[in-house]
Parts: sequence; structure tokens; C-alpha cells
Amino acid sequence: MERLRLRATGSFFRYCSNRSLFDRRLNINSVNSIHNSTSGYAHGFGKNCRDFHFFSDNHKWNVQTCFGFVRYQGETFRDSTEKGLLEKTRRFQYRGFGSLAAKVQRNPSFSTLNSDDISYFKEILGEKGVIEDEEWLATANTDWMHKYKGSSKLLLQPRSTEEVSQILKYCNSRCLAVVPQGGNTGLVGGSVPVFDEVIVNMSLMNNIISFDKVSGILVCEGGCILENLITFLDNQGFIMPLDLGAKGSCQIGGNVSTNAGGLRLVRYGSLHGNVLGLEVVLADGNVIDMLGTLRKDNTGYDLKHLFIGSEGSLGIVSKKLLMEAKRKLGEILSAFEFLDSKSLDLVLNHLDGVRNPLPPTLHKFYILIETTGSDEPYDRQKLEGFLLHAMEAGLISDGALAQDINQASSFWRIREGIPEALMKAGAVYKYDLSLPVEKMYDLVEEMRTRLSDSANVVGYGHLGDGNLHLNISTAQYDDGILTQIEPFVYEWTSKHRGSISAEHGLGLMKANEIFYSKPTATVSLMASIKKMLDPKGILNPYKVLPHSLSS
Repeated sequence: MERLRLRATGSFFRYCSNRSLFDRRLNINSVNSIHNSTSGYAHGFGKNCRDFHFFSDNHKWNVQTCFGFVRYQGETFRDSTEKGLLEKTRRFQYRGFGSLAAKVQRNPSFSTLNSDDISYFKEILGEKGVIEDEEWLATANTDWMHKYKGSSKLLLQPRSTEEVSQILKYCNSRCLAVVPQGGNTGLVGGSVPVFDEVIVNMSLMNNIISFDKVSGILVCEGGCILENLITFLDNQGFIMPLDLGAKGSCQIGGNVSTNAGGLRLVRYGSLHGNVLGLEVVLADGNVIDMLGTLRKDNTGYDLKHLFIGSEGSLGIVSKKLLMEAKRKLGEILSAFEFLDSKSLDLVLNHLDGVRNPLPPTLHKFYILIETTGSDEPYDRQKLEGFLLHAMEAGLISDGALAQDINQASSFWRIREGIPEALMKAGAVYKYDLSLPVEKMYDLVEEMRTRLSDSANVVGYGHLGDGNLHLNISTAQYDDGILTQIEPFVYEWTSKHRGSISAEHGLGLMKANEIFYSKPTATVSLMASIKKMLDPKGILNPYKVLPHSLSS
């Protein structure tokens, strides 16, 4: 049993013991895995959860789905086991990218693309693999938030590891800067050019190579869309240990390169624990095969961990990715999400088809909980025991129980729809922070006091692993507001021994802020590794490392 103590005055949660039959992703009418509510709800915890049964691999699965809003008063515990307005950029001797830290000059050592370069790429990729179309490039040069925009004139689409190798070997010899790109769903400017870097898009490398049902080992290419992998494994009776709101667009290579956390980290841990091996192409074109299938191998350095979370600055995750898929067995918590009342208000006011599952009573916090289980008596006992204790302790103020897949999907629509609602509300400053759980919401409240009525400060995130998504919503981007936010948000986080990037990475936005989370000696070592693996600095320049060390 894991015990978690919180300081809070309110909360909302869903508690469900389930298998993928009622997973929010399996609605065929969904768009990018975001679903609308299509039916009503059962209110209160006095009713029993509805039971569902189905068979998979000669195993009978017993499913219970429940959803609830609770209120915490004093200390509580749990039992265990993010298109908006284009930001105006200043143009002096540098470009401004919405963060006080992210102002950089183009590295003069990088070459400029010419016709000979394009001809070479067409020789190895063919005409279809070399993209110069302005409309296509406009999309690839711009991040999902329309906050960061590069000026690349070329996008390459390799179909194999060998083609990636030839691209990087040539770019390295010409000193052409490169930005690896997957689904381009990042939020810190890491997947788009800063200037005129060549974009290497991995979308065509999207094959599942193999899957072993005995060992649960999946081998796939780096361009596979996460949702496709999730569906594939669901159909095999397995569960993907990674799940994100952007799963309909993001690619597994990008997930690995950013060490994406997501909604299931509390159950399955980070990708450092789930990735068994990688194949990576270095800046000079050398292919590093680290795809060993052994679960135990203590023969030297485990180099794959250098590339997990390196944000494409050390190499490109290429043809194969080895991941351990977790069989859907055992009762355990798989998601523990929270959002505040302002988050819920944004979703209800800006997204069509979203309903509040509860009567219109104001709660300060809401929590969404999901559990995955296979033993009906034990699952029911665990669930009912938790709810009974919460009711007797006066922790629950109201709740709703999902009766079917549509209701379960609509519950998740609220949590996953927050980033979309924020974009529709206007300009938004996003901060992805890791903090001690008991301190998570203190920063939200201090930021509200600091900004007063000039902004709508919203807090939500992954409560199970202390990941706060702090969002400051304003009518338009404003330098005055930004100076109120930064560097205060980073200083506050560092003071409380947190991380300035829990799962989104550093990208361009936070590269110069790394010292708030890492000691100088550690950052210097990171720069040394970068220099060793990418001597000319062509891989995703201006990102991750501070510009004083990377230029």
C-alpha cells in the first residue's frame, strides 16, 4: 500500500476498475481520441458499479467503472498499488519566442541549403521524399500552439534507417543543421526549426516489426503513431504502458526522445523503465543498435538511457523501438488526475458537447481516477472499501459512476480537453512542472495573487506523480504579464526542489533555464556528451542545452 498525504480543501475523481473494452480511446467516432458525452450519468456512490464481462485469451475479464467528485478536508491519503493566437515575436538581432530565455542568434557555422543539397536528397529519397511545398512547410515549421515558427525550406521523409543514416551523414559533412520531427505535438518548441534547419520527418517509418505474446515485447519503427500501437496491443490482449492526450498524432520515437510521461505513469512508470532497447542514428550517420531483447544485461553502460529524453539532440530514434508491453493483469491504480474548478469551467465554456457529470455545485478540485483489474471480487472489494472509507470520512462531496464506454469516455473528455479549451480561450503561457505533491497547488495560488485580475490561472495535472500543468490564460500575449511570470515560476520551482520540466522537455523555451533544475557540473557533463556524439552540433540546435554551452 502506498500512502499519499495531501493538503487540499476539495477534489474530484473517477475510480474505475476496467479493461480496454471501456477505454476512452476505442470510440470509432472520436477525433484524435477526444470524445463527447452521449448519455447520462449515475450520481452518487450509493449505487453499485455496473458490471461488464468479456473474454480474451481464455480469460474472463470483469469490468467495473465508477466516477466520482470528492472533497478533501485536511490531510488525506490514497491507497496505492495540455489553435491559439500567434504570439507576436520581437525582431531585433534575435528572435523572441514567448519566453524571456528563448532569444537566440543563428549559429554562423551552419551552412545554408543549396540546389546541390536538394539534388542529393532526391537521389536517396526520391522526389516524393523531398518536400519543398510552401503550404506543407508552413505547417511543419509551426508548432501545435502556433507559438514557435521556423523558416525551413526543406522537409525530408525517410522510409528506413539506412535513409536516415545517409541524410545525417551528408548533413554532418555539409554542416547543415537538422531538426528531427515526429507528430509535432510538443509544447516547448522542440520539434520545429528555430531558423532554417532541415526537417527530418519520421512519419513514413511507421511499421510494427514484431510482437511476441509470450514476452510482451513489441518492436516497431519510430514513426508509429502512439494510438495505433495502443489499439494494436489492445487487440492482442495487452496494454501499452504509455497513454497521452495527443496519442492520435504523436509518434513513439518522439515520445521516447522526450521521455513522455502521460496518463499511466503512476501505474507503469516512465519510458526509462519500459523501453528495453533502441536503434539510434547519430549525427555522423552511424547506426547504434541497442535492440537487445534481454531483460537482464549488465555488460557495461546502458546507453539507451542517453537517448531517452534527449529531445533529438543526440540522435534520431529510427527503424526499431523495443518496448515492453504490460499484460492487462492485476488490480492496480493506472491514472490519478486532478483539475481545479477553473479548468472545469474552461472546458464547459469552450468545448462543444461537454457536460458536467454532476449537478452545478462548485467544487474547488476534481480528481479522475482509473484502475485496471482482472479479479472481480478483489477489484470490487478494493473499490467499495475505498469509497466507503471516503464517504465515512466526509471526503466525498458528490460523485458520478460511468455506466458504459460512452460515459467513461466523456469523463476523460473533461480532463483531456483542457489544453484545447485553453487555446480557444486566447493566449496561454504553459508550464510543465514537477513538485512535491503537498506543494503542487501552492504555486497556482501564489501566481493568482501575483497576477491578480490580469490573467486566469489554471492548475491541473498528474497528481499521482506530482506533475503540475500550470497554465496562465490571457486575452493576448503581453510582455508585461510574461515578466510577472518568468523567472518567478522557475525560481519558485527551484526553491521547492522541483523540476522546471516534468514531461514536456526543455526544447527552445526552457534551454537557458536548465540551471534551475540541474547543477552546473551536471549541465557541463551533458554538454560534453553532446559534443562527443554531435561534434558539429547539427542535431536539433538551440534546444535542451543552454546557449552559452551549445553555441
